[in-house]
Amino acid sequence: MSADTPIIDAHIHLYPESEMPTLAWYSPDHPLAKQQSVEEYKAASASCPPAGFIFVETDRKNAVEAQAGVEDGSGWKGPLMEVSWLKRIVTGQPKPGEGHTKEDGSLCAAYIPWAPLPSGAAAMERYIELAKEEAGNTWPRVRGFRYLLQDKPNGTMLQDQFIESLRLLGRKGLVFELGVDQHRRGRGQLEEVVEMIDRAHEGVPEVEKVTFILNHMCKPDLEVYNTHTSTSFIAWRTAMFTLSKCTRTYMKLSGGFSEMPESLKQRPAEDIFEALVPWLTIIVAAFGADRIMFASDWPVCTVGVGDSAWEKWKKIVERLCWMASFDDEQKRMIWAGTAQKAYGITPMTEA
Repeated sequence: MSADTPIIDAHIHLYPESEMPTLAWYSPDHPLAKQQSVEEYKAASASCPPAGFIFVETDRKNAVEAQAGVEDGSGWKGPLMEVSWLKRIVTGQPKPGEGHTKEDGSLCAAYIPWAPLPSGAAAMERYIELAKEEAGNTWPRVRGFRYLLQDKPNGTMLQDQFIESLRLLGRKGLVFELGVDQHRRGRGQLEEVVEMIDRAHEGVPEVEKVTFILNHMCKPDLEVYNTHTSTSFIAWRTAMFTLSKCTRTYMKLSGGFSEMPESLKQRPAEDIFEALVPWLTIIVAAFGADRIMFASDWPVCTVGVGDSAWEKWKKIVERLCWMASFDDEQKRMIWAGTAQKAYGITPMTEA
């Protein structure tokens, strides 16, 4: 890629060591059970420093049922603590040992906190007001919310309250960050996504339709050997073309390492790219450069790959741009422009 093409890394996670116990997935022996802050991210991406990044919530402990802490807001303590953490990053006011400095604040182009979408529009209104209060003067950098669906019971995203919450986000001009898992949950979860988007947009004025940012290529099964006969691949391919028909859907080129065989993770970037061509070709054909964005999924991308993961994934995306014969403007969209458009963030210059 050209040296003067800025990068916005559209999907990273950060957390300080002091708040790791608030993470729903945390255990002392987890491979990511250590501080992952801006300092560590800058070291990982030092080969081609991004102009900015988009932070996505890290699955803090939470509750969405009234009896579990929604009525009094106690079930939202962890996610709101995360908003406070991002505020410290953006305003350059770290607590001792948190791994970021005053100068790092400009790197955070946007952040996407958790939100209790299953609780319905009224709870969402209360939560958003609390998040806005916690964010203070950094609220303009909150460009949407995520409620991770990949591990939730079937039908969660099709509940009336969930659809109401999506419509509320659309009215407020906030995106929904969509994380699902076709690899482990099968075609049924992707079919639910199609129905969810249709219901969220049905009868809604165009300007109020919520934008969906699809995480990690919807986590396809990258262990498939024969894509010509694999029912998993065929179902994923069908879903990609169906989802792309909605102009308010965008796709993140990210998360690939988590879905591929362990042996492939250790191969050079060129070999990994060749193995991923069937999936990458579909993404390009379905969404086009103006609805695809580069995203590293750091530090998750390092699990089983190592410290070189960020640079390795960047090389894979570079090779995709070459394979697709993207021109300079299309490359600019992949590396930064699509993220700027999808999230509605101010263009950034190279760091």
